[in-house]
Amino acid sequence: MSDEDRDLVLFDGPRRIARGSDAAVAAGFRKALAASPQAALRVFDLATGRPVDLHLSETEPAPAPKRGRPRLGVAAREVTLLPRQWDWLATQPGGASAALRRLVDQARKTGADDDARRLRTDAAYGFMVEMAGDAPDFEEASRALFAADRDRLAALIAPWPADIRAQILELFDGEAA
Repeated sequence: MSDEDRDLVLFDGPRRIARGSDAAVAAGFRKALAASPQAALRVFDLATGRPVDLHLSETEPAPAPKRGRPRLGVAAREVTLLPRQWDWLATQPGGASAALRRLVDQARKTGADDDARRLRTDAAYGFMVEMAGDAPDFEEASRALFAADRDRLAALIAPWPADIRAQILELFDGEAA
């Protein structure tokens, strides 16, 4: 995913002031900074809940075209398996690489809901740590988040600033994605 494709959110202290692509949030960042040079601005990637750095220049130079063969999107990496697993892979149609690709695709399909929930929980937790790590009941709220107990989470974070609370619940619910 390129930087332009990210879904970002901009906070000024506990207040959410912008959301959108890198370009949209960078424009909001520049505007907020011009209005208040001492603003406590923080930008988060909603896919991860983690803070990100923005490129604030309004125009980015186009990357120079690369020479040579085009990339095919295949990445070679090391895989460590037991001998019996290599033996089984060797008997599969298309060889080990094709069998591993099929197994990964199958696992992605069958575990997609669990993976999505885990990613949402991780994003909500990452955001919570950054924006509310010292807030009252943070530890209990974290437990409720990882237990997927939305009602308890909402009750525990009710005293927190409204925009922070709303962002956590949006991440938890998957509305921020």
